[in-house]
Amino acid sequence: MHPRLRDYFHAEVIGGKEKPFSWRRVFQKAMRSKRCNYIFWFRIAYVLYAKNSRTLKSLAKNINNRMVRRYGVEIMLGAEIDEGLVLPHPIAIVITKHVCMGKNVTVLQNTTIGIDGKGNQGLTIGNNVWIGANCCIIGTGLRIGNDVRIGAMSFVNQDIPDRTTFVTPKEGRLIPWD
Repeated sequence: MHPRLRDYFHAEVIGGKEKPFSWRRVFQKAMRSKRCNYIFWFRIAYVLYAKNSRTLKSLAKNINNRMVRRYGVEIMLGAEIDEGLVLPHPIAIVITKHVCMGKNVTVLQNTTIGIDGKGNQGLTIGNNVWIGANCCIIGTGLRIGNDVRIGAMSFVNQDIPDRTTFVTPKEGRLIPWD
């Protein structure tokens, strides 16, 4: 078994290092909660895909495809995602395999994180990042720093420095009917 799988489950399914770890608790929470169930199976597929075996990679792809159909969440295998990933509402989330995420990243529903194809560099997302609902983060070589909050409905196509709140300005205009 992957030495980090226990760490992933402890942080993401059980809910923090202050609570004692037990496999029974992991399975109970994973079967009761939609959010925990997705994270549980994603992490199993994630760890299997990292192995150097075509059979295990194929099994990982099958698990991931089933989770895509069941939840509508596509986190591509091959993405580097550290422990502490939180998906409070796992629906309509797409994350490219060209991303490197730090610890304790929260991604809300209807969010897309991808590259624009203009180069071969991926995205880097730091530690303790909160990404609001309906966000779109698109670009090649983007860096989102540590301790960043990205507001709901934001479009990100530029680097964001550490300890920043990013909000896309919204100009509402009323257009009268003719």
